[in-house]
Amino acid sequence: MGPLSGVRIIELAGIGPGPFCGMMLSDMGAEVIRIDRPAKSTVRRTIDVLARGRKSIAVDLKTKAGVEAVLRLCESADALFEGFRPGVTERLGLGPELCMARNPKLVYGRMTGWGQEGPMAQAAGHDINYISLAGALHAIGNKGGKPVPPLNLVGDFGGGGMLLAFGLVCGILEARGSGKGQVIDSAMVDGAASLMAMFFSMQAVGAMNHERASNMLDGGAHFYDTYETSDGKYISLGSIEPQFYALLLEKAGLDADVFGSQMDKSRWADYKSELTVVFRTKTRDEWCGIMEGTDICFAPVLSLDEVAHHPHNSHRDTFVELEGVTQPAPSPRFDRTVPELTHAARKPGEDSREVLSAAGFSDMEIESLIENGAIRQAE
Repeated sequence: MGPLSGVRIIELAGIGPGPFCGMMLSDMGAEVIRIDRPAKSTVRRTIDVLARGRKSIAVDLKTKAGVEAVLRLCESADALFEGFRPGVTERLGLGPELCMARNPKLVYGRMTGWGQEGPMAQAAGHDINYISLAGALHAIGNKGGKPVPPLNLVGDFGGGGMLLAFGLVCGILEARGSGKGQVIDSAMVDGAASLMAMFFSMQAVGAMNHERASNMLDGGAHFYDTYETSDGKYISLGSIEPQFYALLLEKAGLDADVFGSQMDKSRWADYKSELTVVFRTKTRDEWCGIMEGTDICFAPVLSLDEVAHHPHNSHRDTFVELEGVTQPAPSPRFDRTVPELTHAARKPGEDSREVLSAAGFSDMEIESLIENGAIRQAE
C-alpha cells in the first residue's frame, strides 16, 4: 500500500510522458484507471513498463455513450490527466469544463510539449525540440561539436511526466482543503526550463561558458567526465571537492604537484589527456577494485544489461523482474507505506467490467455499453 493509496486518477492513454506520469502515480499506490482505445489484439503488453500497475478500460471516445461513461468515472475521481494537443479533449466532449461540472473537486492535468497557449501551442514536437527551446540541449555535447540529445530524459520524463505527477499531487492536496479542482498546464518546455534553474545561477555569476564541454559539469573538467578503460568499457568521475580530487590523484598514481591546479581551466585539456592514458592501462573491473566505494566519486558506466547485476543495485533491489521483464523498482522509497508492484500492463479493456461496476454502473448498463461497441472487454 503506497502513500497514494485511496487516490483515484483517470489517465487518457497517450505516449511518452503521460504513461510515465501514470506509472509514477500507480507505483505510489494510486488507483490509476487507464482509458485505452479499443484494440483487436488480446495480447498482454507485459513489455510496456510505462503502462504497469493500472487497470484498463477500453472506450470508443467517438461514441456519445463512451464519452458519457468517462464523464461518469470523473464523478468519483480525484484527478484526470491527458496528453493531447490543446483543444482535442474539448472536441471529444471531455474538456475541463465538462469533466469538472461532474466533479467540482476534480484536478485536470494537461501534458503538452509547448503548453496550452502561445505561438507554438498547436505545433507538433518531441523532447528534442522542447529542450532546445529551454536552453538545455545547447549545453550538452562535445567541445567543438553539435548538441547531443540526452535520450528523451529531460523533456519527456524529468520535465514532463514527473513534473505532471508532482503537479497532480499538489492539486489534489489543495482541492482537499478548498473543495475546488483546477486545471494544470504542464508543458515540457516549462519543465525542462525548471531543470535548468541552477545553470541560470551559474550564468549570472559568470561560471557558465556557452561553449559546450568547457564547464565543470558538462564534461569540460578532467575530474568530471568519463574515461575509456583497457577493455573498451568506461568509468565515470565526479571528483569536484578538493579532498575527493586528492584521493583521485592518490589512487590513480598521479603527481599532486603536477595535477594540483584543479580549477585552472587552462590546464583541463592537458590533465584530461593524461587521465585518458592512465585509465586505458587497466580494465573497468580493475579500476572498480581500486576506486569503487571510495570518496573519489567514481562509478562504472553500466549498460542496461548490466545494471541489475551490480552489487549495490542488487542489494537495494533497484531493479526488479515483473512477469519476465527487468525494470526499475518504484521510487522513492517509503519505510511505512511501502509501494509495491501489482501487475504488468494490462490488455486494453482487460478491466472494463470491473472498473464500470466499481463506479456504480449496473450489469445491464455495462452489457449495453459492450454490445453497442462503446466499451470493449478484453478476454
